[in-house]
Amino acid sequence: MKRGIVVDTNVPVVANRQSAQASPECVLACVQRLGRITNETESLVLDNQYLIIMEYIHNLASSGQPGVGDAFLKWVLTNWANPQRCQLVRITPLNGQKATFQEFPAVPDLAGFDPSDRKFVAVALAHGQQPPILQAVDSKWWQFKDALHRNGVQVDFLCEQDIQRLLS
Repeated sequence: MKRGIVVDTNVPVVANRQSAQASPECVLACVQRLGRITNETESLVLDNQYLIIMEYIHNLASSGQPGVGDAFLKWVLTNWANPQRCQLVRITPLNGQKATFQEFPAVPDLAGFDPSDRKFVAVALAHGQQPPILQAVDSKWWQFKDALHRNGVQVDFLCEQDIQRLLS
């Protein structure tokens, strides 16, 4: 089985050149990493509740010239049910909410983690191999990187220099 990877929405958004804080090097890193997924070197990991796909749809599908992120969305919509390209993972929303999950660590050092991003963490932890989460320029993830790591979540920051610049 191919290595699984979870992709935060800001990666295809940056690949679309829709993020003003992303450097040209960051855009290229995002484009290349999405290419590894669409060229089937890696397998995309998604949730069985379709929350990640819905977030992609909400934040992509530009009204102008389609970009690499839009092409990635089209690939996801075409391949989400193909187990050779995508892996669907069961996550369990708590109390009917779509921001709180049984799989998300209930620890004090992650209590302030963005509820809208918890689905990515839940998916990574619910997957048997705990795949990394790709992250581009969302600096909110950076402040939780150590706590996530302590709780078994690997985050691959594709644009670490851009995040450092944003935080300084």
